[in-house]
Amino acid sequence: MASVASAAIPRSQADLVAFVDWRGVECLNQSTSHSLDNALKQGYRDDDDLHLESDADEQLLIYIPFTQVIKLHSVIIKGPEEEGPKMVKLFANKEHMGFSNVNDYPPSDSIALSPKNLKERPVNLKYIKFQGVCSLTIFIEDNQGVKLKFKRLLLWCYCCGRTWSDQSTLHLHDLLQGGHNKHEGSGED
Repeated sequence: MASVASAAIPRSQADLVAFVDWRGVECLNQSTSHSLDNALKQGYRDDDDLHLESDADEQLLIYIPFTQVIKLHSVIIKGPEEEGPKMVKLFANKEHMGFSNVNDYPPSDSIALSPKNLKERPVNLKYIKFQGVCSLTIFIEDNQGVKLKFKRLLLWCYCCGRTWSDQSTLHLHDLLQGGHNKHEGSGED
């Protein structure tokens, strides 16, 4: 069953769930009985009885690596108005972040979600900040109420068509050639 939001994905974009490298996905401070899989994985996230919930407090730190380089366009978060995320910070290509150092880095983008946004309304990101993304770290800093809970996390992207190893090879080739002909002949702008 397709969700309302996934059915509304523009033709030139894709739901990022197909490009998630599940072996490296992490979520700090998630409840063991209400994990990230419930909000992110296809099938689980479409079940209204399942949700992601924080454990000790309202904060979550989510790390999502991808199997190919993407251009992140927008995010959709569905959750209850009284418990859904409120302040969300997104970091492109920042690995090994924890609660102790997440505020040491400037986010690629910050979004303040209103209760209206939690009804699966897409939030467009600063697109220029999310080009060539190999991984995404999402810090949910604050929520609408006492406990953090949400049902669905959708990420929309434009796919670059290169895997992470292709990207590394491309940069290595550029360095060996001493040039800056990045993406030459790839058809990308």
